[in-house]
Amino acid sequence: MSSSPNTGDQDLSLKLFVVLSRAMQTIAKRDEDNIKKYGLNPTEFAVLELLDHKGAQPIQKIGERILLASSSITYVVDKLEKKNFIKRKPCPEDRRVTFAEITPQGKEFMDDLFPKHKKAIHELFSGVTDEEKHQLIDHLKKLGRYAEKH
Repeated sequence: MSSSPNTGDQDLSLKLFVVLSRAMQTIAKRDEDNIKKYGLNPTEFAVLELLDHKGAQPIQKIGERILLASSSITYVVDKLEKKNFIKRKPCPEDRRVTFAEITPQGKEFMDDLFPKHKKAIHELFSGVTDEEKHQLIDHLKKLGRYAEKH
């Protein structure tokens, strides 16, 4: 059985894929566990973070912004509304559009939670130096751009 000249390259690419996938799964799981301590799931946190940092958003657009299926966004908005973290607000110009807006209670919650979240993320990534973080960012952006084109 002869191997093609690029079998080693293919094996290395496969290994990179596995290592990258496992690292992301582990990091995401640790982040999810941390967020759950505050009574949220990662999707609820992502919606709150978006509204906190970007202001009111059309509900129909939130899913695109946080990479969530539009069918799930209504459920998440309903849950956050029940917790009094966000409210729905009709668009005055277009009756078909409804905005989600963070409430003062939601803002206060995020003002408390976000610095803790940021610190927890920093701790997850403290196994690499700042220089390595910059390198990883550059390499992963390059990889992502290439993957988008192919």
